[in-house]
Amino acid sequence: MPALGLGTWKSAPGEVGAAVREAVRAGYRHFDCAPLYGNEVEIGAALADAIAAGEVKRDELWITSKLWNSFHGRDNVVPAIRRTLADLRLDYLDLYLIHWPVAFQERIGIGYPKSGADFRAPDEAPLADTWAGMEESLSLGLCRNIGVSNFTATKLVRLARTAKILPAVNQVESHPYLPQTGLLRHCADNGIVLTAYAPLGSGDRPARVRAADDPVLMDDPVIVEISARRGLTPAQVMIAWAVQRGTSLIPKSTNPARLAQNLAAASVTLTAADMTAIAGLDRGHRFIKGALWTIDGSPYTQATLWD
Repeated sequence: MPALGLGTWKSAPGEVGAAVREAVRAGYRHFDCAPLYGNEVEIGAALADAIAAGEVKRDELWITSKLWNSFHGRDNVVPAIRRTLADLRLDYLDLYLIHWPVAFQERIGIGYPKSGADFRAPDEAPLADTWAGMEESLSLGLCRNIGVSNFTATKLVRLARTAKILPAVNQVESHPYLPQTGLLRHCADNGIVLTAYAPLGSGDRPARVRAADDPVLMDDPVIVEISARRGLTPAQVMIAWAVQRGTSLIPKSTNPARLAQNLAAASVTLTAADMTAIAGLDRGHRFIKGALWTIDGSPYTQATLWD
């Protein structure tokens, strides 16, 4: 899996296809997708066009997608991945992830809960059963690797007790304000790649997940100072930091210039002093808190979600 991928969350319909084509031409080979993002059909068309044009071969691409919260349960996984493959016009995924350790009622479909009645409690949809469906999708050749997203070390340990195949990847929020150092160590010790989403602080995140007191990571004085001294953008500094500490990451952009800048940053080496300075920025701050999953009446709480 290439360390740097293109995230497609928040990439608007009508823009994402062009961004994917531009990214392929720029040299990106790793694309992170999900049904919830509402753009997999357009991404699939863009990838098919790029392959048909000879810009890339399918076996040179790494395509990730995810199982949405409404489709937990062993019997729901294979139908869900087949729908995703049809949308993306692919025969297989390189990686399929459980999007969240949170289960909705199936009637929600690709959407969000509106009340506590829209959730299924953890014991109604055990993660072990969903993981068995993930393992089945792997055995059927519908994907090459399986993993999870938004899992804590506690949940990884619990899953390992019943899993026949351990997750290849855990995709979580990670950036200088939330480096997830302990989780990264746990993943490394167990052969799991940690992929960072929101690696630049997700400055364009939707209002529904934005808090008034959220800091602006891009404006952090330490990041700004390093970027000015090195002749880099703040985003490039954070991308270089993420790669250098052994994670993969999926920053999102639809801007051709930023796509090129982000890709170039994966080859930048920061000094030990720079890495130490950035390590000191840890605030334990989540920009994506999962508050939509802990509304009144939900069986999930912030404490149980993040252990």
